[in-house]
Amino acid sequence: MSDAQEPSKSKEEEEGDQPQEEEDSEDDSSEEEAPGEMEFLRNLFSSALGLGSGTGEKVLDELTLDGVAKYMLSGKCKNIICMVGAGISTSAGIPDFRSPGTGLYANLQKYNLPYPEAIFQIDYFKQHPEPFFALARELYPGQFKPTICHYFMKLLKDKGLLKRCYTQNIDTLERVAGLEGDDLIEAHGTFYTSHCVSFCCRKEYNLDWMKEKIFADDIPKCEKCNSLVKPDIVFFGENLPVRFFTSMKMDFPRCDLLIVMGTSLQVQPFASLVSKVSRNCPRLLINMEKTGQMDPMLGMLGFGGGMDFDTDKAYRDVAHISTCDDGCLALADLLGWKAELEELVKKEHARIDGDDKRKTESESKGASASAKASPTPETKKEE
Repeated sequence: MSDAQEPSKSKEEEEGDQPQEEEDSEDDSSEEEAPGEMEFLRNLFSSALGLGSGTGEKVLDELTLDGVAKYMLSGKCKNIICMVGAGISTSAGIPDFRSPGTGLYANLQKYNLPYPEAIFQIDYFKQHPEPFFALARELYPGQFKPTICHYFMKLLKDKGLLKRCYTQNIDTLERVAGLEGDDLIEAHGTFYTSHCVSFCCRKEYNLDWMKEKIFADDIPKCEKCNSLVKPDIVFFGENLPVRFFTSMKMDFPRCDLLIVMGTSLQVQPFASLVSKVSRNCPRLLINMEKTGQMDPMLGMLGFGGGMDFDTDKAYRDVAHISTCDDGCLALADLLGWKAELEELVKKEHARIDGDDKRKTESESKGASASAKASPTPETKKEE
């Protein structure tokens, strides 16, 4: 789901290459052994936490958006990974989770929840599904259009640069914008499919089936066993999709530019993905505030897993503070893609509006035909 909701899951510790020491027939003193032991422990600790020690090769001419654009145009950047959260969808009208006053968690009083996060707790949902489905009617996919940011990622795909998009969002707008199943890792699941919650059943339902139930103000029940049916979004108390963990092990070591947009990077394991790229991989944050920065204590120890925008050791991280749409437009402009991006957004929004209009007209005609086919009591009496 959004960046506000990500159940923790233990990660496998990856074994790093350990330095091999040459055999020595002479006994070493403890003083001589200490530096080697410390280096060994430091490398082991660094590998286990997914943190890099020291700094890597500097690949950006300057730590600015312009520096990122020049790198992207250099021909050296071929595998871009995007990490995105709720902030990329706010301009579409979908609230994020944490913004004071306007965020989703700040406006759930009407559901009489024991605490805001309960609406996404699996145990609470099974006992009280009504609040979640009431909220789902407000946020349901199909009511919103993708943003400039969504289409910027589609442009990256069209140009053969997008390796994968890792999203915390459940609104399916990445799919609407043209990213397909192989392009996406939906870390918090999706409304795209739904399943019966019974372990003995697990019958699958599609997006249209769930939409019909939600907007008919029905609590979706399985047609096979009458248990609750839940969209395939990840609630607190549920595991993240297996594909999230298998894909990140393959994707991030190959990444040569990480673009992080619209996420607070406050919850695990999604937040830890920024440390999975190589030490030479530049990282660009487009957000309303700096986030994902390294812990100062770990920085003092030489572990560089978090983002570093401001220290003297900063060499690859760039923070562009703006809305996600404005940041993507600015980057597209530097890349010479701005007109192409704006035309893509205009064309796709017109297509979506046209599809919606035709669907509305079709439903209206269907309702009219149904009304004519069903005689009124007055008509029956006359007959």
